[in-house]
Amino acid sequence: MSDPNLTAYDRLFPLAREVITVCSTRGLRIATAESCTGGLIAGLLTEIAGSSTVLDRGFVTYSNEAKHEILGVGQDLLATCGAVSEPVARAMAEGALSRSNAQIAVSVTGIAGPGGGSLEKPVGTVHFGLAAEGRPTAHAKHLFETEGRQFIRAAAIETALRWILKTVQQQQQNGL
Repeated sequence: MSDPNLTAYDRLFPLAREVITVCSTRGLRIATAESCTGGLIAGLLTEIAGSSTVLDRGFVTYSNEAKHEILGVGQDLLATCGAVSEPVARAMAEGALSRSNAQIAVSVTGIAGPGGGSLEKPVGTVHFGLAAEGRPTAHAKHLFETEGRQFIRAAAIETALRWILKTVQQQQQNGL
């Protein structure tokens, strides 16, 4: 039974610690490009001692202008597809990877609510991108149940951290 006094973010500390440990052991550095999570992934990782050897940098790009200016996401892409889309999530991850000293970059862009959703992109829609050296940029889309903004953001953080961990473990299994 989980401790009712723990916040959604507190429950993610063991996962963040595992990401830091696994990446540190492999000598890998991470960059994050965050929109709807507002820097919480990078913030959670920095709660872990030793994170400075793993977290290269975190980009908080909440606005379309920031996505364009900081990560190089094309204005035409943002106008055509919208910020919450597969192409933008991929471009954010690629921008973070190319603008950092990391070997892995994860991006998160979504609608945490309570407003801002539509029929095509309801509240809880989150797109993820993962760019890693020597691999094609990957994408994942999740529709998290609308149990509130904090839940959606915590679920997005967990998904991103698990994806980083899975990617590193797959690289290790493949001898990369």
